Amino acid sequence: MAATSRNVLLIGMLAIAGCRGHRVASAPEPVLPVVVAQADVAAPATGVAGQAGDVTVADSSAMDSVVTPEQADSVADARTLAALEELEFGSLDRGAPNVKGVLPAPVEAVSGKEVVKEATNLFAEPRGGAEAAKGPTYDIDVTSFATHKTVKAYMGFFQRLVRDRFEIWLGRMARYEGMARNRFAAQGVPEDMIYLGLIESGFSNTAVSRAKAVGMWQFMAGTAKKYGLVIDQWVDERRDPFKATDAAARLLSDLNGEFGSWYLAAAAYNGGSGRVSRGLRRLRAADTASDGTFFRLSDKFYLKRETRDYVPKLIAAALIAKEPSRYGFTNVTELGPLQFDEITVSEQTGMDVLARLADTTTATLLELNPQLFRGVTPPGKAVIVRVPAGSGTIVARRWSELPPEERVTVIEHIIVKGETISGIAKKYHVDGALVLAANPKIRPQALRIGQRLVIPVSLSARASLATASRSPRRATQPKAAVRPTVKPEAATPGGAGYHMVKTGETLWLISQRYGVTVNDLRKWNGLSAEQGLRVGGRLLVSAQPAVGDAAGPESPSP
Repeated sequence: MAATSRNVLLIGMLAIAGCRGHRVASAPEPVLPVVVAQADVAAPATGVAGQAGDVTVADSSAMDSVVTPEQADSVADARTLAALEELEFGSLDRGAPNVKGVLPAPVEAVSGKEVVKEATNLFAEPRGGAEAAKGPTYDIDVTSFATHKTVKAYMGFFQRLVRDRFEIWLGRMARYEGMARNRFAAQGVPEDMIYLGLIESGFSNTAVSRAKAVGMWQFMAGTAKKYGLVIDQWVDERRDPFKATDAAARLLSDLNGEFGSWYLAAAAYNGGSGRVSRGLRRLRAADTASDGTFFRLSDKFYLKRETRDYVPKLIAAALIAKEPSRYGFTNVTELGPLQFDEITVSEQTGMDVLARLADTTTATLLELNPQLFRGVTPPGKAVIVRVPAGSGTIVARRWSELPPEERVTVIEHIIVKGETISGIAKKYHVDGALVLAANPKIRPQALRIGQRLVIPVSLSARASLATASRSPRRATQPKAAVRPTVKPEAATPGGAGYHMVKTGETLWLISQRYGVTVNDLRKWNGLSAEQGLRVGGRLLVSAQPAVGDAAGPESPSP
């Protein structure tokens, strides 16, 4: 539908909110990859609980500190979802300019009859004859309530005030819609309930609300754990689009079983079962509940404002999402469904390391595995990791050949006088909780000079450290305050200043081990860009060989 100038007159004040009531694997060695069935992530078949506003950028403490496009995208999501939280709804034909977040009242007054007439023209019977037969179908009751004034207000909000962002959400939804529809249907949940993902998070796996609800379906920790999602200092499965969607489907199914209405289930998803139950008792409609009952509860103000707006917001999102071009969203760029292999990683490994083994980027692996929000797999636990489709076998093999000390990009920090955990974390651009998690025996209130800390850091931070270690020290810099965990092999069979090449090693891994650059290694050993390494060969890893060992390196290539 092309929006007309008259539609502007139908929008007075909006109340858009999202308060949450429900806030609410393993072999010792890598296994061969499992190619995920594409039926589960196929293209869409058609066309959270918690406070959705004030979404923050996901914790990327173990990755590069530079703001990525993905993080900037999350910030933009946050602003839009916060706008949904701030606006307050008054009526369609009058406004109060002093109300926080209100849209200005139209200059021309629009009567209630005109509002209903216009809404009916827009929604009730938009087509006729053969055109109507080609219209969308819904498995939730959208058309019966499309003329509701709050639905119309949200339509205006999505079409006008946050149009660009909503268009991005529609494109992002395409990545997960097929998967979500399949999983909702498997639990007996109407497939069109997936549009809750638009109003909860914009289908973002990294969304975090002020109330600490997390992920695409905005689960609070308690509800997430109740529905089987793992949350600890290394993993947060609320961010896993597949597992979180399963949990959301089961939760909605349970709520529908409790109330006998999908709209009441949605209200309970947003505001909690207790609040809906109390409203039904006041309405004396517990035994005759239906979708229409939600609007009766709303009209009687038996629900909080956030919950009164929740179902109209869902209906507005569904109307647009079914036919985006009809409502003016003609530039939606749909993201393709995720395709991947799965491998088992039995020891702690950095996502940056796995990315290099898979010949891809860290950002790609984080998109496939957003639940590993620290950028590293947990220690002492086998986990399933998704890697790009077709790369599973080679990644599993390369991982098994990788020396254990090369699996996590970490440094060792020696505590000096006056340091604190928060200060150390800030120095390395990581989260203090990550430092404590990596050092479980450290007491943060009783640090001792000389204690050693293991700091998981990004590749860029470690490279900076290596550069600094080769620069002249300042007089005020603590001697040997920071050093790499893995030290140069001064007494290897290759001799001092040399490294004996092992199976699976690359120039990049060796450069990280000794705090030098790949270009340095190539220059010192006379290697061209095309030459590889020979297992068992000696590689010079310092600018000059040790005294008494000046015979030069053995050729590292065939």
